[in-house]
Amino acid sequence: MSARTFLARFRRRTKIITAAAALTVAAVAIWVFAFLLPSQDTAGETITQTTTASLRTLEKTVDASGTVTPAVQEDIAFAVSGTVTAVNVTAGQTVAAGDVLATVDTLQLEADLLDAKATLAEAQATLADAEDADSSDARINAASAAVDVAQSSVDAANTAMSDAMLVAPAGGLITSVGVAVGDRVSGSSSASSSSPASSTGSSGGAATPGSTSSSSGSSSSTTSSSAFTLVSTTSWSLDVSVGETDVANVQVGQQVELTDDDGNEYFGTVSEVGLLPSTSSGSAQYPATITITGDGEGLFDGISLTGSIVYERRTDVLAVPSAAVTTTDGTSTVTVVDADGAQSEVTVEVGESSGQYTEILSGIAEGDEIVVASFTPGEGNTGTGGFPGGDSTGGFPGGDSTGGFPGGGTGQMPGGQGGAE
Repeated sequence: MSARTFLARFRRRTKIITAAAALTVAAVAIWVFAFLLPSQDTAGETITQTTTASLRTLEKTVDASGTVTPAVQEDIAFAVSGTVTAVNVTAGQTVAAGDVLATVDTLQLEADLLDAKATLAEAQATLADAEDADSSDARINAASAAVDVAQSSVDAANTAMSDAMLVAPAGGLITSVGVAVGDRVSGSSSASSSSPASSTGSSGGAATPGSTSSSSGSSSSTTSSSAFTLVSTTSWSLDVSVGETDVANVQVGQQVELTDDDGNEYFGTVSEVGLLPSTSSGSAQYPATITITGDGEGLFDGISLTGSIVYERRTDVLAVPSAAVTTTDGTSTVTVVDADGAQSEVTVEVGESSGQYTEILSGIAEGDEIVVASFTPGEGNTGTGGFPGGDSTGGFPGGDSTGGFPGGGTGQMPGGQGGAE
């Protein structure tokens, strides 16, 4: 026998053996999955997931989302007129609440205060004379009213003296400085319109909108409505919109649970609810403002937050997972497991649902073990012992009625013809 003939016979024999082996493996697989395993499923052990009925806190919430903005973002102005004698901060500096930002001279303010005190003393003396002389009630009342007016003037003068020091209303970052030493301010009530040719003081800050400046020689004169701009860096707020079906449940003071895109959690309270809706989105939306509590570490201007406004919170509510409750024709039941492991179906009265839990009003008690779900390995959707998702005969998902492989014919390999070539 030539070597070429031997090799040809060897290759043909190898193909036959390989094909036979493949058919054998396929036949064994079909027998195991189509006949052996389904027959064993009936004796398979059921896996039961249980939980304990417990007291929980149930909440009702309104979802909302918005963009973070600084809680304080305002222009700060002198309330009195005078010449600026000191500017204590520069743009970019961080200040605390109560820090003195700038001062004006108090010469005129002191004169006004002394004059008011003198007028008050005269009014008090007049009232005393009227009372000592047993004057008429009309005269005494008039003198008493004059004392009240004089006292009011003294109080206003004292307030003006205090206003000579401009203080930060909250902590934050000074983003602009619009006055310099020597500038004349007229108080916030007499601000003039802005001028594009505003001057800059020695502090390096430009005069802010609402200021006009003129200079002659080395002197400067500024009338300003906003000497400083302050932006908070540790207090934040969130503007959100609430739908017309939910706005009735939202009130000032309610707690808000917030998260950012990275899962960081923050808390806040509703500080304002608008009365007028906006319909720009196609449905009525009411504006609401949420003030974030704490220092809001990690927050910055423009970050998005999603939140849940808690409008009802009940504590110590007996509840179980909603998956454990079965309701049929208005009757709700749960499956209770006793100390011996025996299961029994118990009728319960359910209350409200919150998230994944349902309130139980009666029928079971705290500490009862409840079945959440049962699963028998190998059980099909039809309960005949097949693989999950399999057909009624226990075949593979997508297999035919005889337990074949997906796409195969009777007992054949996928795409095969039932034999080997």
